[in-house]
Amino acid sequence: MSNSSSISEFLLLPLGNTRQLQLLHFWLLLGIYLASLLGNGLISIAVACDQCLHTPMYFFLLNLALLDLGCISTTLPKAMANALWDTRAISYTGCAAQIFFLVFLSSAEYSLLTVMSYDRYVAICKPLHYGTLLDSRACANMAAAAWGTGALYSLLHTINTFSLPLCQGNVLNQFFCEIPQILKLSCSGSYHREVVLLIFSVSLAFGCYVFIVVSYVQIFMAVLRMPSEQGRHKAFSTCLPHLAVVSLFVSTACFALLKPFSISSPLLDLTVALLYSVVPPAVNPFIYSMRNWEVRDAVRKVITKCQLSQLC
Repeated sequence: MSNSSSISEFLLLPLGNTRQLQLLHFWLLLGIYLASLLGNGLISIAVACDQCLHTPMYFFLLNLALLDLGCISTTLPKAMANALWDTRAISYTGCAAQIFFLVFLSSAEYSLLTVMSYDRYVAICKPLHYGTLLDSRACANMAAAAWGTGALYSLLHTINTFSLPLCQGNVLNQFFCEIPQILKLSCSGSYHREVVLLIFSVSLAFGCYVFIVVSYVQIFMAVLRMPSEQGRHKAFSTCLPHLAVVSLFVSTACFALLKPFSISSPLLDLTVALLYSVVPPAVNPFIYSMRNWEVRDAVRKVITKCQLSQLC
């Protein structure tokens, strides 16, 4: 038995029992990571460089792309390094930093998705008031609030989690450091304060999710009144994937945080973690941006400029 003062590192879940499986997982994760970097990176550059995209909607998309880059870069590089070098260790400080940045970026992204649903609601349901309700100052304040609350929320969870005494060893059944996995290692009865905080957080997240759903319901009702069938199809094909990704993120993250230890298993924990920490950052660029012709045109301009600069 050990306590937290004697733990200098944690052992993460190995991605495969054989060397071949580890290398296979490495290449799969590398492909996902590079696709996410490419998609989110191109969106960030395109929105920043194209004056036509300096509008509230694309400002929020730029922030979303930056958060997605941070989220997926918090977990996958360490997992890929462990799979490539056949190691499992992560330092105590590195684990704390991983939890802080993952919670910070994920919660900021969820806050931003809530703001984006409001942006779409105002744009479609109250277009005459759009310029007044979402001017540049209001957009900057909402984005800053999303980042700031995410940082404070993460700091609270990280300090609370790593102040717990750990008496159950240092083996984590996950490919990255996760709060529920740390709670499993805590001394009996010492984690109740963090569990209460997690329940409060999930309740708050559910409230935001209700707001998002209500916003999209209002949008769908407005879209159904559109005379143009093409306009209705475009709105539904854009909004429904948005809602699907948000629902996937919320449901899997809440399940990961609140599921009883008795039903936990390495395969279940790994699957749920991939669904909330890897899938959304990887697919968001294609769902939120690449389906938009304005973004595609801006990305095409960026690629063309890069090719011309290389030729020169």
